Amino acid sequence: MSRTVTVGLDGSPESRAAAEWAAREAELLRLPVRLVHVWEPVPEPVALAPVVSERAHRHWTERVPREAAAELRQRHPDLDITTEQLSGVPAQVLAETAETAQLLVLGSRALGGLGGFMVGSVSLSVVAHARQPVVLVRSGSQATQEHEARAAGAPSATAPFRPVVLGLDTRHRDDALIEFAFEAALRRGASLRVVHGWYPPPYYGYAMPADAELYSAVADGEAADLTEALRPWRQKYPDVAVEERCGAGSPAELIVEAAREASLVVVGRRVRRNPFGAHIGHVTHAVLHHATAPVAVVAHD
Repeated sequence: MSRTVTVGLDGSPESRAAAEWAAREAELLRLPVRLVHVWEPVPEPVALAPVVSERAHRHWTERVPREAAAELRQRHPDLDITTEQLSGVPAQVLAETAETAQLLVLGSRALGGLGGFMVGSVSLSVVAHARQPVVLVRSGSQATQEHEARAAGAPSATAPFRPVVLGLDTRHRDDALIEFAFEAALRRGASLRVVHGWYPPPYYGYAMPADAELYSAVADGEAADLTEALRPWRQKYPDVAVEERCGAGSPAELIVEAAREASLVVVGRRVRRNPFGAHIGHVTHAVLHHATAPVAVVAHD
């Protein structure tokens, strides 16, 4: 099967926003879009109830990918769009579906005043187990939000893209993660803003008075490590302008702050061999819940 940009649909506003984002990304990647709806069979006691039948439930769910495809074809007439309805447990089926996709795109519910969005149990499970990149798009996401404002201040989808933000741990960096971010920036014609957060030594400010020279030496070392980590990638992608942001403090908070001006945020997830639990990592987990831009999670060893 050829690679696709696959979308997990459930009929919600957030999944429709994910489908629209996936269509735009598929045009950049020159790949087809595959809209997937996972039909979870009605439990037998419910199926036997007079208010709903398994046939009626399935008939309603079949409308979800069909109607989403019709809407996308109106806005993206040159895009190859297919639909598919699968049966089973949504989290498990979507994680398996991701294996044949270039990207899997899911939606997340906005939380309004809290400044982030809600990642449901299905999305968290898929992110934790899929080996291919998974992108989460929040409800209400618009194409214009990924682009710089025009001189007059009006948003426009034809303006240049905002930067792609990469959250990078220089001690556990991975080529797949870095390459994904550079490729995303390249196809957008955008700059790449690489964010690395670090914590001062545990004894700094505790066992001894604050030492400005020690702090400066640690900060210089962290910045040098980031520069060295990116050196070969700058050479490989000379057309991508790279901005390095290295600061003391919570990596998640620094990435979330940078996400306010981003078209896409890219973070990693280390693959764990233990099959139990949601292996996402606390930084990626926090970014998923609070970043306002679409977030791509790239699994790596």
